[in-house]
Amino acid sequence: MSFKMKTNYAHNPADIEHYSTTQMREEFVMDKLFSVGDVLLTYTYNDRMIFGGVTPGNQVLEIKLDKELGVDYFLQRRELGIINIGGKGYLTIDDEKIEMVKHDGYYVGMGTKQVLFGSEDISNPAKFYVVSTPAHKTFPNKKLSFADALKKPLGDQKHINKRTIYKYIDATQMDTCQLQMGYTVLEPGSSWNTMPAHTHARRMETYMYFEFEEPDTKVFHFMGVPKQTKHVVLNNEQAVINPSWSIHCGVATTRYSFIWAMCGENQTYDDMDSVAMNDLR
Repeated sequence: MSFKMKTNYAHNPADIEHYSTTQMREEFVMDKLFSVGDVLLTYTYNDRMIFGGVTPGNQVLEIKLDKELGVDYFLQRRELGIINIGGKGYLTIDDEKIEMVKHDGYYVGMGTKQVLFGSEDISNPAKFYVVSTPAHKTFPNKKLSFADALKKPLGDQKHINKRTIYKYIDATQMDTCQLQMGYTVLEPGSSWNTMPAHTHARRMETYMYFEFEEPDTKVFHFMGVPKQTKHVVLNNEQAVINPSWSIHCGVATTRYSFIWAMCGENQTYDDMDSVAMNDLR
């Protein structure tokens, strides 16, 4: 087993004005999320979110962060969201085993002492995308089956942004301290996930792009302040950090899906500041 956690620091918007492509990727992109037998995480100082991939093989895996967070165990002062994007797997949470098929999610509340990740078939391992944020109160653990996710169709074919948002961890249907998490699927022939762009100054967000229609699909992810945008090019199963001051929208060469996760001081999903197309530079 390999356990790695990279730390990414917070930035002033002016910091990235002269960043090269290499610097942009080093500061905001998580290039590798899933490797069988490994736990690969990033700790961003933006609202202190931890995110990454847990890919169990022959053995169960556990996220162990105590000294790094100044706690006795990982979720002593944190909550955790999980979505499985791989083969059939399971979680063992404080001795209770929960089956997790592809696209199933789970919310784990603060104070849960042990979460183990397992795969049922190592030839098709589970791939658990995980997001953790600081918490101040314990809310109940909850299985978030894909079939029960709150479904919200958006967009249209004229604007090549026809998509469906599946809300897993959402304030309208469950209590959390600050974490929100969901899964967006673009329809064939659509490529924009959000345009016109927006920001939400009261919370940051991460995007994890996956389920590319073709192996050589590329996502062009736009970020930065509206009047001075930047972009990074992402491959399948890569993630990007979006500070609260940054736009976050993307377009790809074919259809794709992505998991979004947000945290901050406001859980209202529609609390966003739209950016007029003419204001983008």
